[in-house]
Amino acid sequence: MKPRDIMKEKSSLWIFGYGSLVWKPGFAYKRSSIGHIKGYKRRFWHGDDFYRGDKAKPGRVVTLVEDEEACTWGVAYEVTDSQIEESLQYLKMREVVFGGYITQMVEFIPKDKGQAPLLALVYIATSNNPIYLGPASDKEIAAQITVCRGNTGHNIEYLVRLAEFMRLSCPEVEDEHLFSIEAAALNIFSDCGGITPPEQKPILLGAT
Repeated sequence: MKPRDIMKEKSSLWIFGYGSLVWKPGFAYKRSSIGHIKGYKRRFWHGDDFYRGDKAKPGRVVTLVEDEEACTWGVAYEVTDSQIEESLQYLKMREVVFGGYITQMVEFIPKDKGQAPLLALVYIATSNNPIYLGPASDKEIAAQITVCRGNTGHNIEYLVRLAEFMRLSCPEVEDEHLFSIEAAALNIFSDCGGITPPEQKPILLGAT
């Protein structure tokens, strides 16, 4: 179902974020809820040649890959009334035009046991996308992330902020893929004595 069809049928819509949306949704919303979806795993397999990279050095950002045994934690945002169209227009530019993502409706399970599961809209980049990079080892992904930056900042910031969200909001969840890449990236920084991207102040790792 397309976002506009959803908008016509509902006065309220939930949008699930599992990447940069967890710390920077960029749209107005009524309320938010931390939780997870089942049947998908989060992977740094999608390329980014605009926000966290460029044409010469595309960055690595997360997408969702189907896996019946997996679940992915993130944040769902409820948008209502005029917020629905405004948020979808914003995300069309942020995720679809520049990011290459498609939309799906998924079941979101809130961390708060008092809140019932609900349907949420999620944006997913597939292997059909021309800037999709696909699998690589954690060390290879980390090495790529440490040297890339785009219009919204360095790729390492994206990685660290996502890892921080998981530690602070879902401390009981062990996201092996995410934390392994973070550890490999921080080792690269440590071995190099810290990296300062060109024409940018030193990155403050751990900033929120």
